[in-house]
Amino acid sequence: MPKVYAIDGITPVVHPSAYVHPSAVLIGDVIVGARAYIGPCASLRGDFGRIVVEEGANIQDTCMVHGFPGKDTVVGAESTIGHGAVLHGCVIRRGALIGMNCVVNDNAEVGEDAVVAALAFLKAEARVEARTLVAGIPARALRKLSEQELRWKEDNMRLYQELATRSSKMKLVDALTTVEPGRRRIDIPGAVPLSELKKKHA
Repeated sequence: MPKVYAIDGITPVVHPSAYVHPSAVLIGDVIVGARAYIGPCASLRGDFGRIVVEEGANIQDTCMVHGFPGKDTVVGAESTIGHGAVLHGCVIRRGALIGMNCVVNDNAEVGEDAVVAALAFLKAEARVEARTLVAGIPARALRKLSEQELRWKEDNMRLYQELATRSSKMKLVDALTTVEPGRRRIDIPGAVPLSELKKKHA
């Protein structure tokens, strides 16, 4: 069971088809939509402003989401928030991808299907156009995304929607003490890093 806390009489809401890892923390005015995935050690603090995670979005491990009173921090439908990202009082539109360890600051808005590259810092009030790649500190627009990148991004998002379903069957177990002979690997056809995909099609 995830750590879910009410504050000031407001309790988080989690759709029955969403998956929230037991180590994640949800506080106060948090609304998690259908088929969303909230990963291990993610923190969604709705103790100031509302946090809305729309349908099919994923917030990966160790992400932090927070905001301001009277404002909504929105993680749009089918968007991906990569490992360790920080979202503060911002809006992420449908299908956008926020890379690992990014910071997206107050009143920033990331457009539909845009990508904020890993480690980028998106300043307060920044605007990222739809289907655009931004990177850097501070983040700047580099170019429009290719069709191949958009397909990869969508495939990656679908992997996390499937992970929400797979994780609902996860069990807490004791670790093995030795590696069993012929140990099976987890096989997910088509799941490759974007860098490998680009090399293959270069």
